Amino acid sequence: MKSFVLIAKTLVLSLLLAGAAYATETVNINTADADAIDRVLVNIGPAKAQAIVEYRETNGAFRSVEQLAMVKGIGLKTIEKNRDRIVVSNAGAKSAAAAKPPAKTAAKPANTGTPKATAKR
Repeated sequence: MKSFVLIAKTLVLSLLLAGAAYATETVNINTADADAIDRVLVNIGPAKAQAIVEYRETNGAFRSVEQLAMVKGIGLKTIEKNRDRIVVSNAGAKSAAAAKPPAKTAAKPANTGTPKATAKR
């Protein structure tokens, strides 16, 4: 009976640990602040997290996870360790294209003619 209880406890503990592994938190590197990046990503401290934010503000939104390697101090090994934690989405992110003012278009002239008569059947 003791062995059954031990096996049951082991099984329950295994399931809890497996669930925690699948429930990893993610961070959108295009919208998150340095504190969130530091908290979620592995081997990324406050200085590297701030470097990610500064790179994003200078160069625009990241288009892929791999582009994160352009940030000084971030290597491909760090990216691979965090691949399942990183989200790249442009929703709400500042980008270089969004900073440009909209192009001016020529205004259409107002309709000054008389309306056409509609035929009744």
